[in-house]
Amino acid sequence: IRAGWLDKNPPQGSYIYQKRWVKLDADYLRYFDSEKDAYSKRLIPVSSISRVASVGDQKFEVVTNNRNFVFRAETDADRNEWIRTLQQIAEERKSKAPERTFMSSANDSAAELVDKSGFLELRGFKHKLFVVVAGDKVFLYKNAEDYRLGIGITYIEMNVGNVKEVDRRGFDLTTPYRIFSFSADSEQEKEEWVEAMQQSIAEALSNSEVAERIWAVESNRFCADCGCPKPDWASINLCVVICKRCAGEHRGLGPGITKVRSLKMDRKVWTEELIELFQQFGNMMANQFWAANVPPSEAIGPTSSSQDRRRFLIAKYREGKYRHYHPLFGNQEELDRALCAAVTTSDLAETQALLFCGASVTCDTGDPQCPIPLALAERSGQRLQMEFLLQNKTSGWCGGCRGAGQSSGGLLSALLCYAEFSRRWCTLQDGVLSYYENDRNAVPNGEIRVEEIVCLVNNPLHAHGAWYSFSGTHEGCTFEVYTEADRLYLFGVESPDSAREWLKSIAKSFVHPRAEELLALDFERLGRLHYKGGLTLEHAQEGWFALVGSTLHVCSEDGHRQEPLQLRKLQELCEHPCPAGRTPWLGGRACPPNPALGRAGRTLYIQGERKLDFLGWVHAIQKAASGSGDTLSEQQLTESDVPLLVDRCIDYITQCGMGLTSEGIYRKSGQNSKTTSLLEVLQRDARRVRLKEGEHQVDDVANTLKRFFRDLGDGLFTRRWAPDWLWATVLEDEEAKVGQYQQLLAALPPVNRATLKALINHLFRVQCFSGENQMNTHNLAIVFGPTLFQTDGKDYKAGRVVEDLISHYVEIFNVNDQEMKKQQDEITAIMKMREASSSGTQQAGDFICTVYLEEKKTETEQHVKVSATMTAEELTFEILDRRKIVMKEKDYWSCFEVNEREEAERPLHYSEKVL
Repeated sequence: IRAGWLDKNPPQGSYIYQKRWVKLDADYLRYFDSEKDAYSKRLIPVSSISRVASVGDQKFEVVTNNRNFVFRAETDADRNEWIRTLQQIAEERKSKAPERTFMSSANDSAAELVDKSGFLELRGFKHKLFVVVAGDKVFLYKNAEDYRLGIGITYIEMNVGNVKEVDRRGFDLTTPYRIFSFSADSEQEKEEWVEAMQQSIAEALSNSEVAERIWAVESNRFCADCGCPKPDWASINLCVVICKRCAGEHRGLGPGITKVRSLKMDRKVWTEELIELFQQFGNMMANQFWAANVPPSEAIGPTSSSQDRRRFLIAKYREGKYRHYHPLFGNQEELDRALCAAVTTSDLAETQALLFCGASVTCDTGDPQCPIPLALAERSGQRLQMEFLLQNKTSGWCGGCRGAGQSSGGLLSALLCYAEFSRRWCTLQDGVLSYYENDRNAVPNGEIRVEEIVCLVNNPLHAHGAWYSFSGTHEGCTFEVYTEADRLYLFGVESPDSAREWLKSIAKSFVHPRAEELLALDFERLGRLHYKGGLTLEHAQEGWFALVGSTLHVCSEDGHRQEPLQLRKLQELCEHPCPAGRTPWLGGRACPPNPALGRAGRTLYIQGERKLDFLGWVHAIQKAASGSGDTLSEQQLTESDVPLLVDRCIDYITQCGMGLTSEGIYRKSGQNSKTTSLLEVLQRDARRVRLKEGEHQVDDVANTLKRFFRDLGDGLFTRRWAPDWLWATVLEDEEAKVGQYQQLLAALPPVNRATLKALINHLFRVQCFSGENQMNTHNLAIVFGPTLFQTDGKDYKAGRVVEDLISHYVEIFNVNDQEMKKQQDEITAIMKMREASSSGTQQAGDFICTVYLEEKKTETEQHVKVSATMTAEELTFEILDRRKIVMKEKDYWSCFEVNEREEAERPLHYSEKVL
């Protein structure tokens, strides 16, 4: 409402006034040392002001119930304006009698909002302060008497706060403006304070309005999965309201199955349509479908363990074990037709049953004006149907095979009948797979000619849940057969060994003899596809593909077996959709199979002729190419075996303008919400993430890297070897210690070893700029020791290990002169760029780039200053002008960008900016 400089009379009544920056808002009168300070030296609740009066030249007095505060303005006019404003605000507060400002008096009803209060030591203050956690704020008082009177020091808004335990009794409350270092009387007391402040942060970031509206439906007041009261999370595509513990397990199922959001914190997600959908749908309707057949012995409750929750939720949502099957289940064409009819009505339960029993959310409606169900719902004015379809547009339930994780839009034939398999006698003879009613029948119910088979899939155990036949319950071993007619057959057998035997026998009959070596692999998916690769991109050729874990084996039509593709090491993976009637493509660019040979990577385009099995390949390859767990070996990797997530973060911090020189890099915490979000997308598919200045802050990226290592399964040093690394720090002889570290390094798995080298290499660079970033080797070790060893600061030896690794980086990791020179050159270049930028000699965004004319030779090399706005056309003309090359009428010059290892190149459009 009003702010400005005033002189304030000290509390002891001295005649020496102190200059203070004073701010008045609707709740408090506060004064600060400076206008730049975020936290005040004193706050006076407006509700406690009883009178404001002039007390002489330029002075005025603010009278509260128990204390008086004297201020002096520069002029009488300024003083009178302060008096008028304060009187007006105080009178308005009294006349409206609103909810009283927090702690305005001991009898204030707001005192009931206190979550925790008591004395804490705060660094910078001689005496203990009385601290109060109330709602979304933390208040500081000099003593309990001031707290009773409502006269505080300052308050901290917790929407910008972050709490971190420091030692046995200490913890830090970190904000962007200041770190408050508190110390409690005991470890138990500290834990209570930390918990109270974390709850305050959660409340500050939350909004209960959405939750209250959704809880208005009685069934939504209890978790749809375990029955816990007041659930404040939801799966927005499954339309179920769930508790915090179940939400954690939902996330483990992946966004293709369930999309988890908070009722209180994810405010932007909750559109009016989505809220109405949850009000109309409700947990009751959802569970009538998803939990129609839950045996009491398998149900979970509010006190169930995480393991039991995970087992139940996998069975419920991924496998669809307990759902109420739609009568059309197994008949894809009828399911799609029924969905097109249902979305034009208000029957959401019918749409739910159809969609999660295999109907395709993007199926062809046959109506040119409304080609997909979403368009039909829009034309019919069914807003909630539209919202439900939109939320499930990218979920993994587009197919007819429950839980298979791929689009399975074909008929399931007579092999699958509702929740039961129909038992059939099957034979494989003379190139024909036949199935009979029983082993006495001479005439088969159906036949599959082996030459028509295009793909075999060995499903994971329980991919389709446990299934039932007349011979009893089976553990869920299934395999799939795809044919040229774009049809899928699903078979169930009694054991994994039996499934493998059938698959090997069928594969021998339909795989070309030249590709028989693929049969020795324990494949998950085997089939024939057309592909293009290498220098022969004009015509596609037929090849045989086998997917084993994250490795794709390829055998060409001439019988030549190509180098296996490590899918987690792909540089790029993209799907190329095509117009109707054309075949789609899946393109991938692989890293060099052996970097030591200097061979360029290769690009492979896989072509699908049949939609059904091709979409299955797309999903399977995308899944295999993504990170699948929380250990290092399960991450997407670079060619040098470093997780792509780690490489992306290090690369950004190194190349970002202020990255390596950012003060307090790695010591300062980024925003928790941004860190969580960034880590989530990087772990999902780091290949698709591009970190950009302006969009991502250095501290958020640095915090993401730390959290990745902190939460890493098995840790960077591994549980097996971590104690030995810590023990090595006690060796007094430096040479012996370095030798021990080298032995331990050699014992680590290859990915851990490569990742450790990349990280220490990066930290070595960071400490080279310690004069600017204040992060020397010791400071970095303090931060990264507990993070890498996941000790939470309980073992000082963790920091010693990191400090030794940085200090002896060259010896421990056998860094040769060439590597060291390259690193020193990069550091020098960064320093020169920074000096040029700070001195103004170089325009921001200008880089000295090396450009070659036609071929990469020394004599064709040109060094050009490229500005942020220079286009490819301008660069091309500059090079031609320098070399005095005259453009002829039919000459066409292009500018290409080539990556460092010359594995890939890309022509730039003439109007495209070079940088």
